[in-house]
Amino acid sequence: MINLKEKNCLVTGGSRGIGKSIALTLAKAGANVAITYASSADAAAEVVKNIENEGVKGISYQADAVQFDRAEEVISDIVENWGSLNVVVNNAGITKDNLILRMDEKAWDDVITTNLKSVFNYSKAAAKPMMRARGGSIINISSVVGLSGNAGQSNYAASKAGIVGFTKSYAKELASRNIRANVVAPGYILTEMTENLNEKVLEAIKEETPLGRAGTPEEVSNVVAFLASDISSYITGEVIRVDGGMAM
Repeated sequence: MINLKEKNCLVTGGSRGIGKSIALTLAKAGANVAITYASSADAAAEVVKNIENEGVKGISYQADAVQFDRAEEVISDIVENWGSLNVVVNNAGITKDNLILRMDEKAWDDVITTNLKSVFNYSKAAAKPMMRARGGSIINISSVVGLSGNAGQSNYAASKAGIVGFTKSYAKELASRNIRANVVAPGYILTEMTENLNEKVLEAIKEETPLGRAGTPEEVSNVVAFLASDISSYITGEVIRVDGGMAM
């Protein structure tokens, strides 16, 4: 069983969907968990309540993931209050899908900035306290779309592919300080964002997936918990797909 007792974790975009599942899974494994959220204050409060119901510490921060100064403030506050920061899960992200001929500059910039710059912001801000502690785990949530591409998602695919390159570089730079960095790349996962897809689209996705079904947020969060734990202490710079074989 994965044991995260005495570990302090941060999950960006932790108020809903995969981020919410990650936060609760880490808490169930014994970690103290902080989350950030963009605007869903009530949802974030509910997640914190569920975290604390596991007998661990929970806290939420309203934070625009693209603001570098805010990332530094959040991480400084966690270290000041909890003494350390052991794990950062960069999960915050958006989509603004369209075919390239119809995609405007703002849709491109918004997705690249939110999905990719946010990873830079929190990974860089976490580096110094993790270096002082001589250890830590950065886990960046990408997507199989970042590995294989997808029509109508050039901005999203580019942002998620960029996360892979960033993570591998980060892992090489900080390995000597026992700081690991890995990527989790989900396939089609059932969340609030995907529940409105029509049945025809769902069937097409299932046909493309060797396991013949969509994944659950818990199947992603269990892999994140593994990478957050000392069980994975010799794994860094890796990309783990949680996609039912979709990108195989």
